[in-house]
Amino acid sequence: MRWTMPTALLLLAGCGGGEDKAPPAPEEKASVAPATDPALAPTPAVPASAPTEDYKPDPAVKPPAAPEPGIGSGDEAIPAAIQGRWAIDASDCPKRPGTDLTALVIDAANLRFHESHGELARVRERSANRIAADYKFSGEGMDWDRLMVLSIADGGKTLVRRDYGEGAAANAMRYTRCS
Repeated sequence: MRWTMPTALLLLAGCGGGEDKAPPAPEEKASVAPATDPALAPTPAVPASAPTEDYKPDPAVKPPAAPEPGIGSGDEAIPAAIQGRWAIDASDCPKRPGTDLTALVIDAANLRFHESHGELARVRERSANRIAADYKFSGEGMDWDRLMVLSIADGGKTLVRRDYGEGAAANAMRYTRCS
């Protein structure tokens, strides 16, 4: 049961899920953590001029029941600049897969978190350094849909993730590119 998990284990879930009334997504907890521990310092707010702030999702547009044809290739793929290994906590970068609790691995059609996986279902907007898309997630025995905007900042060193919809984190999350 999620309520009995220690706070550190809540970082294992890369995304909130479904329509359950679970505790806030781990990123939300991290954003209100005391600043005394640098690893738990609040996630910096994304400036109003950041590319993720101008996207206003249409709540009437629902993700498809299954990924659309062509997803994962060409203009229907996650941009190459966004693909790679990222971590909210840069100290997770050198860790072995499975022990890197805040890591996110992105390929042309997938987002892989520690205990969840999102499959690209529909691309809404795309450029070389940004994508607004619907993903079908599964993890920890649950399935859910999530609209996300992923964009590159700081010359490709930072990934800014903004989630939309029920259960989404209130603030943008910033990831560091792992080498």
